Amino acid sequence: MLLTKLHIPQPKENVVHRSGLFEKLNEGLNRKLILVSATAGYGKTTLVSDWLNQINIPTAWYSADDRDNDPYEFLTFIISAIQTLHKNTGNKSLDLLKSPGTTELEYILELLINDILTVKSDFLLVVDDLHLISSKEIYKILSFIIEHKPRNFRMAILTRSDPPLSLARMRSQNELSEIRSSDLSFAEHDISDFFNRKLKLGLTKNDIH
Repeated sequence: MLLTKLHIPQPKENVVHRSGLFEKLNEGLNRKLILVSATAGYGKTTLVSDWLNQINIPTAWYSADDRDNDPYEFLTFIISAIQTLHKNTGNKSLDLLKSPGTTELEYILELLINDILTVKSDFLLVVDDLHLISSKEIYKILSFIIEHKPRNFRMAILTRSDPPLSLARMRSQNELSEIRSSDLSFAEHDISDFFNRKLKLGLTKNDIH
């Protein structure tokens, strides 16, 4: 297991703090799912990692890659990420995952959800680069977790394309918080902040236009 995949990336020194988007992310903590969906280069990971530096919620992070398309491997990474915060949570599920095919995945997931339910504090799981996952079985796993997760367990997904989850249903029930390319595009005040406060250039509005 590559443990660096479980490390929260640190934003660069001159990152622009996107306070308006931070508010949307904060609101998402009270919903079933935070979805940050935009094509490459829009700063999804930078935004979320910078936001995490501004708030006080324990966070588990998992950066997926295209080698993680095995459901057992994927779920092992999910549990290992959670265990960076709560070391015994999911131990029973991990033991069963070591013998693929001997136990139904739904039962393993039920054990994991019940374990998470015993955690007394709130925490967040971020899954980055989900677009690299193509396995239908893995999306069934994520759907199950999102549908049945207890309120103390928050989730955020970062991706270049919308995942095959029940987004429309969550949206209609106000259980989805979304940030997209249009949100991530820099507004005038973001540009002003970068050039004047970060780079100390003293540009006027006319200069920026």
